[in-house]
Amino acid sequence: MSLHDDAVAVLEAYAGPDAQQKELRGTYLDHLAGHPDGMWKACGAGHLTASALVVDPERGRILLTLHRKLRMWLQMGGHCEPQDTTLAAAALREAAEESGIAGLTLLPGGPVRLDRHPIPAPCHWHLDVQYAAIASAGAVERISDESLDLRWFLYDEVAGVADASVVRLLESTRVRLGHGR
Repeated sequence: MSLHDDAVAVLEAYAGPDAQQKELRGTYLDHLAGHPDGMWKACGAGHLTASALVVDPERGRILLTLHRKLRMWLQMGGHCEPQDTTLAAAALREAAEESGIAGLTLLPGGPVRLDRHPIPAPCHWHLDVQYAAIASAGAVERISDESLDLRWFLYDEVAGVADASVVRLLESTRVRLGHGR
């Protein structure tokens, strides 16, 4: 199965918590149906990306990266690579590379959210498939070349430092963990 086929299967199985997420799911599936290269950065119409929110549920905190180019606190994530066999594998690879934490495990149940956001030309859209990754107790982060900083934030601190997409991802992750509001 190709990465494109895996993405279609993952998205077909994704139920989404609300009407907006179900609409995005349709947008992603339409994109993949119309763009055989829709998984790759070279696709000018936009492309799927994979990300993961690194969570330490025991301490009620998440690890965010201060993105080098965007200068924003974000979850770990990025472009799919030819060696990625699944979206989940891409998200886990990105989380491990950008956090420096070995042994992360994805929260069961598939993607937590979808987030579509504009990016500068020549591409126009990132269609992000967002997972959550659990850090083991005592996990030690290590900054990568893609980040200016890495920092743990308590759940209640996130809205003060990150944009609405990260806040929504955290809220959905907390619901999945059973820590939701």
